[in-house]
Amino acid sequence: MKLKKLWKIFAGIVILLFLGAGTYAGYIYSQAESTVNSDMHEPITSIDHEETKKKVEAKERLNVLLMGVDERAGDRGRSDTLIVASIQPSNEKTNMVSIPRDTRTTLGGEEPESGREDKINHAYAFGGVDMAVDTVESFLDVDMDYYVRINMEGLVELVDAVGGVTIQNDLAFSRGDQNFPEGEITLTGDEALEYVRMRKQDPNGDLGRNERQREVIKGVVEKAASFSSVNKVQGILDVMGDNVKTNADFDTLQMLFKDYRASGRNIDTYQLSGNGVMIDGIYYMQVPDAEIAKAQSLIKE
Repeated sequence: MKLKKLWKIFAGIVILLFLGAGTYAGYIYSQAESTVNSDMHEPITSIDHEETKKKVEAKERLNVLLMGVDERAGDRGRSDTLIVASIQPSNEKTNMVSIPRDTRTTLGGEEPESGREDKINHAYAFGGVDMAVDTVESFLDVDMDYYVRINMEGLVELVDAVGGVTIQNDLAFSRGDQNFPEGEITLTGDEALEYVRMRKQDPNGDLGRNERQREVIKGVVEKAASFSSVNKVQGILDVMGDNVKTNADFDTLQMLFKDYRASGRNIDTYQLSGNGVMIDGIYYMQVPDAEIAKAQSLIKE
């Protein structure tokens, strides 16, 4: 169920690009197209875009790597959330596989760190999106067609752009000078960032943090979708342009929205699991071959 929420978030971000369906349709459409193509569109060498284009035109299965990145000033950060979404239009279905960030694997790419055993989320820290894609492709033996990278640091601007978000908090905790009581709470941008970064006090660790990230972004999407003001929508587009990157251009997003959105109605989700191990004083998640095979079967189904 948790991964279904992330699909809704991803779909919601795409929907935000088409908010100009009413009075301001022409203006917002033009601004959305400019934002995507000028600010968000970022091709990478590790994905064969010509091959992907053929798949889209033939409406074949597509694999999308969704990355939630905690990127700060002067630091590329790490990919704290890694999910492979296999979108299958032929049977209107999507299989989603979540990869724990501490998963131990061989790093791909062509960076100096390539080929060594390390945590999978370090691939992004060493070589950006290209190395992250290469590493996930090697780990699961599948090809990626698209990626979507969301900078979680941008939550501050995004939450403030929509005037704050109201969520249901299931775990009371404090972080820094912020207190988050159990129940319905309303967050500003700075509060939302502290809220989604907490991990050590959560009995579910990274899974709990990822759930809070999804809840906040979901709240942003739902609130933004209700806006009719050009100024507010423009502000949201500006924030997205600064914090969301993808190798899909505006025309491709339109095509995906039209031909693939039905696949989001039937979603199977899977969380890779393994055994925690300490190697040279560092904690890793060791994922068994049987688990990897299960993930591969879901993606290649």
